[in-house]
Amino acid sequence: MKTNSRVLPVSILLFSALLMLLSCSKSQKNIDEKSSRLELRLTDRPFSNTKAVWVDIREVEIIMNDTGHPIILEGTHPGLYNLLELTNGKDTLLADAVIPTGKISQIRLILGDNNYLITNDDKKIALKTPSAQQSGLKVQVHEEVAGGILYRLILDFDAGRSIIEAGNSGNYLLKPVLRILSLVPSGGNIQGVVVPGSVQTAIFATAGTDTIASTLTDAVNGNYLFKDIPEGNYSLVFIPSDTSYITTLRNAAVILGQVTTVDTVILQH
Repeated sequence: MKTNSRVLPVSILLFSALLMLLSCSKSQKNIDEKSSRLELRLTDRPFSNTKAVWVDIREVEIIMNDTGHPIILEGTHPGLYNLLELTNGKDTLLADAVIPTGKISQIRLILGDNNYLITNDDKKIALKTPSAQQSGLKVQVHEEVAGGILYRLILDFDAGRSIIEAGNSGNYLLKPVLRILSLVPSGGNIQGVVVPGSVQTAIFATAGTDTIASTLTDAVNGNYLFKDIPEGNYSLVFIPSDTSYITTLRNAAVILGQVTTVDTVILQH
């Protein structure tokens, strides 16, 4: 189905607004079919014996394809995290990084020295973690990730099972108990081409009356890509910058964790 853009002057305003919005916004992390994107989020189950449990996370590493060679996640947010603030469905973003495709074999959290708890009577007690500081807290994953897709991994740092009282000394040890709650793709991608590529085109992905996402074709080849779109059926509206071409519509179905390629759109006068 095609609609003459010259009877829809609002399309010119939409294109201009989208161009300004995208030019001012931050670029997305550069992932393609040879790389994936991983968001690692940290959570904890309820634990009421203390007021706070602070862990000092310095780095996050992953091992891909059972190689044994750790990769430091560039998008890690190092710092002190109070595990007791991450209960009842709450979590926090620990890392957001581009990683190779393939199998995530293992995740490692590298801790610093500043780990401690606050008791109910406001006493601060240091937590010792000598082994974790050397090689990291290891969590087995063994899950495949596909190219071009954003994955969200929820890591449970179980404070209740991780803090061990050392006899009657009044000292406590941090022996972390970690597990993967979920590792799932957050959505799917839509990609395609508009020709002629020299005519930059605004594209809107809509579901019913709602616009879910928007993007522009590149100025050379006419390629476009929507990343991390929720699973479902969408209408794509193509609005060329050159108003001598008419607006075009297409349909696209997004499947979780997959890339949907739309048939090439050939602009018509």
